[in-house]
Amino acid sequence: MILKKWEDLPKEMQLPEVREYYDLLCKKKAQLVLKRVFDVVVSFLLLTFLLPVFIILAIAIKIDSKGPVFYRQVRVTRYGKQFRIFKFRSMVTDADKGSLLTVGGDSRITKTGRFIRKYKLDELSQLIDVLRGTMTFVGTRPEVPKYVEKYTPEMMATLLLPAGITSEASVYYKDENELLDAAENVEKTYLEVVLPDKMKYNLAAVRSFSFVDDIKVMILTVLAVFR
Repeated sequence: MILKKWEDLPKEMQLPEVREYYDLLCKKKAQLVLKRVFDVVVSFLLLTFLLPVFIILAIAIKIDSKGPVFYRQVRVTRYGKQFRIFKFRSMVTDADKGSLLTVGGDSRITKTGRFIRKYKLDELSQLIDVLRGTMTFVGTRPEVPKYVEKYTPEMMATLLLPAGITSEASVYYKDENELLDAAENVEKTYLEVVLPDKMKYNLAAVRSFSFVDDIKVMILTVLAVFR
């Protein structure tokens, strides 16, 4: 996971606000390589071990509602590159023709979807993205292009690293669903309250990136799910 040269970054990322984070990451090249090696080895082992779980989830999703097993929404990852994320489908087909945000009582969520979302099982298929290199285990959660366009110059620094399955923001920011459920305008609340708050964690994680911290976040995520 080697950083591109500064002059090779997309023009929209060559900003003074991003340069500080870039220079800090350049000092951690060995840890970035270790991060990618870990991603490849562990995602491959987990995909092999969890294959029976994948099959059971696929069958449950197909029996519960019509549509594909995977939800392949376009998201944004490192350097602003767009990709189609792998998520086990937890909503009815074509649900994203409505709001791009999902609240707790969303009628578009299927019966199986409520279960797999509760225990984060819909995220398991993102191991495929980690193995492909479009995602990593720990990093800023991938947003849809529409919301990336709303990033401040400093927020663009989160795109120096691949999008992640989990992050400190995912573990510690516990008020997101409550805020969105209670909001009159869900999208406005997300953009003006939720996203800026989560980005404080995400930017701090980029600034102080270390492989050891990644492992800590993964452990905290597992503990949070089992709670």
